[in-house]
Amino acid sequence: MSEGIGLKNTGHGPGTDAYLGMVDSVTRTPDEIKRSRNLGIAYLIGAVITVAVFVQGTGGTATFNLDNDASFGIGAIPLAWICAVSLAVLGGVQISRGTANFQSALLGVAAVLFIFTLMAWAAAGQSFSLTGTLHDALKASTPLVFGALGGILCERSGIINIAIEGFLLAGAFTSAVVGSVTNLWIGMIAAMIVSSLLALLLAWLAIRFLVDQVIVGFAINFFVLGLTSFVDARVLTSNPEYNGVPTLAEWKIPLLSDIPIIGPVLFEQTIYVYLGLALVALVTWALFSTKWGLQTRAVGEHPKAAGTLGVNVLRRRYVNLAVAGAITGFGGSWWTADVGRFNENITNGRGFIALAVVLVGRHHPVGALCAALLFGFSDALALKFSFLSTSIPSEFLELAPFLVTLIVVASVGRGHRVPAALGQPYEQQ
Repeated sequence: MSEGIGLKNTGHGPGTDAYLGMVDSVTRTPDEIKRSRNLGIAYLIGAVITVAVFVQGTGGTATFNLDNDASFGIGAIPLAWICAVSLAVLGGVQISRGTANFQSALLGVAAVLFIFTLMAWAAAGQSFSLTGTLHDALKASTPLVFGALGGILCERSGIINIAIEGFLLAGAFTSAVVGSVTNLWIGMIAAMIVSSLLALLLAWLAIRFLVDQVIVGFAINFFVLGLTSFVDARVLTSNPEYNGVPTLAEWKIPLLSDIPIIGPVLFEQTIYVYLGLALVALVTWALFSTKWGLQTRAVGEHPKAAGTLGVNVLRRRYVNLAVAGAITGFGGSWWTADVGRFNENITNGRGFIALAVVLVGRHHPVGALCAALLFGFSDALALKFSFLSTSIPSEFLELAPFLVTLIVVASVGRGHRVPAALGQPYEQQ
């Protein structure tokens, strides 16, 4: 029997031989072996960096402050050695045999350990507000969540949305100008309308005239950036009364905000955070549990089949893009509510990070939320590090969120299957 299925006699029992043979020949394909090897090399590089940078640091105890005057301390160098050894062991195991179904979980644990080691190294001999950093991370991830949700609705409908940056920037500009003349709430509504119109422009050019969707997206980005920069320099600078709105205060939810650690992080935020989390739940339910969601996924995967079954593919795409633009425009107004005014290029490329969030999140709202939190945490961490006496150059701190984006997209975003009809023109019969 063993010879019939090509198994070697390794000296173990026949059952063990069969199991080892199947594991070696079935569970690890060449692509899986290659990815496993690359991840193992990345672990080893992380171990080398930990030894070269963190172990050679000044040392000392890093104090992490929680809420209610609670805190805990940890030695920076001992933690660095633990991190280095753990990464080295993971790298060796990953290269030699892989970690099978535990690969993603172990990667997450390794990432958390490395980040915590980085924080301990930066805060050695000082104090570090861990709760405040998590609070700021959730806050910084909010516009990315809105932008990513808009991107998901577009791409689930089969339309590539490179224009997230333009929609966010248009929302920030419109909410500032209209909010200055009226109030912030009307400014939010105006931001949703303007970004929705831009999304309909994208849909019209891509659907009606079959223009390349990537080119249209970049054109919208450059148009919005140029227009807002021109108006800001020529009009708003000399007329500050058109560029100033009250900032939106944080709202503490009674009782929930008193929960230790979790309360200050989750329940002492602005309305944008609460609406963003609620919208993630709503879009997830709508995409996977309603007729609208089924039709949306159908026109993004198999538009011809959906059209044959009576779905108006073009109308569904137009409507979904209009809704996506409104959501993204509302996310753009976050900057106005946070800063109180519009500054040139205030979004600073966050729309492109939101596009990466869509990819890393696997075109799923919950996955996008997790990815946005990761990027928001890198933003908050860079801000905290700027107040600590570290040897990290300020220019590198500003670059950190984009560097994290490149690393995460290159490692996690690979191999993701996008909607089958994404970017493909469709002519309704």
